[in-house]
Amino acid sequence: MTNSGTNMEYLAIAGVAQPVSQLIMGSMQLSDERMDAAVELLDAYAAIGGNALDTARVYGPHGMAAIGRWMRERGNRDELVLIAKGAHHDEAGPRVTRAAIADDMDYSLDLLQTSYADIFMLHRDDPGKPAGEIVETLQELLATGRCRALGASNWTSARLEEANAYAKAHGLTGFACSSPNLSLAKANEPRWPGCVSVDAAEADWYERSQLPLLSWSSQAAGFFTGRFSPDIRNNEEIVRVYYSDDNWERYRRAAQLGEAKGVDANQAALAYVLHQSFPVCALIGPANAAELLSSAKALEVALSPEELRWLDLRDE
Repeated sequence: MTNSGTNMEYLAIAGVAQPVSQLIMGSMQLSDERMDAAVELLDAYAAIGGNALDTARVYGPHGMAAIGRWMRERGNRDELVLIAKGAHHDEAGPRVTRAAIADDMDYSLDLLQTSYADIFMLHRDDPGKPAGEIVETLQELLATGRCRALGASNWTSARLEEANAYAKAHGLTGFACSSPNLSLAKANEPRWPGCVSVDAAEADWYERSQLPLLSWSSQAAGFFTGRFSPDIRNNEEIVRVYYSDDNWERYRRAAQLGEAKGVDANQAALAYVLHQSFPVCALIGPANAAELLSSAKALEVALSPEELRWLDLRDE
C-alpha cells in the first residue's frame, strides 16, 4: 500500500485499525509552547502520508499536549495511529506494575485529548518478573478500551517469545509489535540503561517471527549526517555508543552507495533500516519540516539484498 503522491509505505499491526506508515514521527521535538512550529511539522508529516505518532510519559508533557491540540484542531484522530509508551523505570528501579501502567496511560490520554491509544507499549522490561505475569497485567488496558494493541520497547527476542507463547497458551493478547534500536551503525553498548539493540541473532529472530519492528534511533542519533568524524570526539555519548572502525566503514559505504543513488549517507542508512527481511517502521525525530523531508527521501531508495549485506559489512 502506497500513499497517493508519495513513496510512503505501510504495514499492518494486529489490532490496529489502519495500516501504519513506515516512517513514525517521534514527539520529543514537539511542544505546545511552540505550537506554530509543531503544527507546521505535523502538517508536513501528514502531507507525506505519515499517520503514526510516538509518545511517552518520560518524554515530558509538551509533545503529547501539542499532538492533542493539533488533532483537535484538525479533527483527524481517527486517521492516526497513536503510540503511548509507559512503565519506564525511575530512580527506584523498574515500574512494570499495574498501578504505573494505568497511571502512565491515563496521563498520556489526558494530554492527547483522546480516550484510547492505538498501541500501548511498555517502555522497558522488568526481567525480574515472568513475562506471562506482565502479559496478564496488560490485558486490562485492552478490556477497558484504552488501547487496541500491545507493544514492547527494549525487550529481547527471548522475552518477547516467552510473552507471546504465554499469551497464546492462555487465550490472551500478546505483543503485536516491538521497538528496539535498529540502525546501520551498530551500538557498542546500550545508549541508555535497559536499552536493546538488534544484533545478527536478534535480526534472525525477527525474520523468523515476522513480528513488526518499530526502530527507535533508526538514524543512529545523526551518526551518518556528517556532523561526526573519527577526529571529532566532543559528543561523549555518540563516541561511546557508535564510534568504531566498523561503523566508520559502514558510513563510508553508505556515502558511496548513496552517491550512486542520488542520496546522502544518512538517507542511505535509513533506507537500510526500511529494507529488512521483516516488517519495519522507523521512528524519526526531525526538528523541522526540512529535516523531515530529507529523511523522507530514504523512501525513494531501493536496495537489493546484496546491497544490504554490503552496507552492513557482511559482504566485501
